[in-house]
Amino acid sequence: MSYIEAFSSQTMTDFHCRLVTKFYQHILALVFAIHEINKNPSILPNVTLGFHIYDSTMDPKWTYRTTLDLLFTSLELVPNYKCGTQKEVMGVIGGYSSDTSLDMAILLSRYKIPQFSCRSLQSEVDNPTTFPFFYHMFPKEALQYEGILRLLLHFGWKWVGLITLDDEGGDHFLQALEPMLSSNGICAAFIEKATTKVQWDDIDFMTKYYGNNKADFLDSKANAIVLHGESGTFMWLAAVISLPTHINTPAGSDYGIRTSAGKVWITTAQIDFAFTTHENTFDIQMFHGALSFSINSKDILGFHTFLQQIKPSWAKGDGFIKQFWEQVFDCALPDSSSEAESSETCTGEERLESVPAPLHTLLQRIAFNNSAGDEVTFNEHGELNSGFHITNLVTFPNRSYVRVRIGRLDPQVPLSQRVIINKDRIKWNRHLAQLPPLSVCNDDCKPGYSKKKKEGEQFCCYYCDPCPKGKMSDKEDMDSCMTCSEGHYPNLGQDQCIPKITNFLSFSEPLSMILAFLALFFSLITALVLSIFVKYKDTPIVKANNRSLTYCLLISLLLCFLCSLLFLGRPNKVTCLLRQTTFGIIFSVAVSSVLAKTVMVILAFMASKPGNIFRKWVGNQLAWYIVIFCFFVQVVICAVWLVSSPPFPDVDMHSLSREIIVQCNEGSSPMFYCVLGYKGFLASVSFMVAFLARKLPDSFNEAKFITFSMFVFCSVWLSFVPTYLSTQGKDMVAVEIFSIFASSAGLLGCIFFPKCYVIILRPELNRREQLIRKKH
Repeated sequence: MSYIEAFSSQTMTDFHCRLVTKFYQHILALVFAIHEINKNPSILPNVTLGFHIYDSTMDPKWTYRTTLDLLFTSLELVPNYKCGTQKEVMGVIGGYSSDTSLDMAILLSRYKIPQFSCRSLQSEVDNPTTFPFFYHMFPKEALQYEGILRLLLHFGWKWVGLITLDDEGGDHFLQALEPMLSSNGICAAFIEKATTKVQWDDIDFMTKYYGNNKADFLDSKANAIVLHGESGTFMWLAAVISLPTHINTPAGSDYGIRTSAGKVWITTAQIDFAFTTHENTFDIQMFHGALSFSINSKDILGFHTFLQQIKPSWAKGDGFIKQFWEQVFDCALPDSSSEAESSETCTGEERLESVPAPLHTLLQRIAFNNSAGDEVTFNEHGELNSGFHITNLVTFPNRSYVRVRIGRLDPQVPLSQRVIINKDRIKWNRHLAQLPPLSVCNDDCKPGYSKKKKEGEQFCCYYCDPCPKGKMSDKEDMDSCMTCSEGHYPNLGQDQCIPKITNFLSFSEPLSMILAFLALFFSLITALVLSIFVKYKDTPIVKANNRSLTYCLLISLLLCFLCSLLFLGRPNKVTCLLRQTTFGIIFSVAVSSVLAKTVMVILAFMASKPGNIFRKWVGNQLAWYIVIFCFFVQVVICAVWLVSSPPFPDVDMHSLSREIIVQCNEGSSPMFYCVLGYKGFLASVSFMVAFLARKLPDSFNEAKFITFSMFVFCSVWLSFVPTYLSTQGKDMVAVEIFSIFASSAGLLGCIFFPKCYVIILRPELNRREQLIRKKH
């Protein structure tokens, strides 16, 4: 007969001398598996399996001794010799704790005996080279860490507590999980290490122990707490939380209130196995709503029927059944030798269906290779190739509970789909203030704000600062605000980007309509003045001041008003080329005509003296030379501009926060200011010449009016430069149009309105006698 040896890594009784029913459930599962294998000849032909159960009592020395006993003898220990036994050890199951499994593996690996552990270990046994015969009946531990991370991220829990054992496994857990959490924006609010060196059966010790280990972490703002380890972790946690209700505490103490603290416990599969170990010792209500990982499993065919056949007298040699029966059904068997805790007598016919879920539901979760229909495989590290179920613990007032599957963790699918959770099936802890609960150091920063770190605290604790002007954040808890993409700008709340509107002087805008009306109005007035001068071309006042220059000036002013229309509407290639150059050339003609008229007035009076050398310069020819020369210089400047760097349509995305400026890029700013500066130069010369001739004795002397018109002209364009530079978009265009209107209207009004007044309203002054009046 071949044997499978099973180890329990801690005693079968707890500190109240009560049988740990969970361990007995493991034994029943083993018995059922052995029976199923033995009665099915297709599994192990001509082989009959038996089993022995050993208890290591958590003592390494006893573990070594027991392991040697099962290998070599049944009566006397002689290492490396089989004395007095015919058994052949096929494999060993155990131990229940990590330390026990490691101690066993050290010996079993030397004799090449397969060892199967139901724990997920993080120690030397993970090395398949050193321990090639060690197999984990448990999925890869790192998969649980990934599941914990995905679960925290799924619910947005960024401020969490960590509780683990104070041993090598706990250290490995923290070393593996903490970097994963921090790299994903999650912080550990606290880390508690549970000690396994606690005398649970000594009330005096526990009273003193609790005084030094109060569960202050329950006051943390972390509502999500990850519980890792084994039964020791669970016992420690349950003790420090609930023992104040079982021991003498000072009057008025509020420690007992903590048993119902509203927390979300996230337990690993190891805790899931150990959970039912002490369900009768502590108030299970405090774990209501816990989320757990459990090994994938299915119902085992025939196992439920097997459990229902169990009776106190059913199995010969079962030393646990009587104590188990009395404890589960709270009664005493007639032949019991133990001290009765109940006045009721067991009939032996009680049925397991009547007990709460922890005595049969969890047993059904144990999966086998064949009868459950599952394919059990191991990876190269001896770990079970399987995933996890995610379950939700739902408790009831009668101390019973059920585990509801709410999701799964599947390592065989893409990373983004590995964790699937049905949130609608979750029953949360009744004492949580918000559902789903929050577990953050501080409230999330709303859109429109960004995180600002609190000095001296972890990065999960921060202030929320409003986004600076021109930036936005459209998600919660953004590390920094961002700039909108080109063509967009933040809204008033700075939580989204909206498209910018185009900025140019559209013909449909009221301002454009007003400017177009003014351009046509001034053009009409100029044309009316020109028609008056043409009609009265033979009158003395028209002939006295060089009639041809007067026509040239009026026509150029008319074109100046009309060229302002080029600045209206959406800029295009043609209008951008013509805007500044046309305006510059036409205005140069107008200003040079004024300069020529002023020069001719001075020369006329100087030539009136006998023998003056300037007499031969008096005439239309000189005036036209002046106009043509000034015109030609401006044409050359504009030609160089258009050849070297011509203006072109452009958009400015950045100058205005909410608008896209559609404009004419001048191409070369120096050339633009050369055109503008040349006009200013002509205007300055005209002003100085007119100012010198303002007192010449002539009834129709234009010098006085030219002086004032040039003063207006220079004032307008001197104020234009800083105003133009301080505005943007269509406002800049409007400033230039207004400057064109003001300077042109100044010339028209100051020079020609007085003459029109004389021609139309005072014709008696429009006589030759007024021209030859002598100076007094």
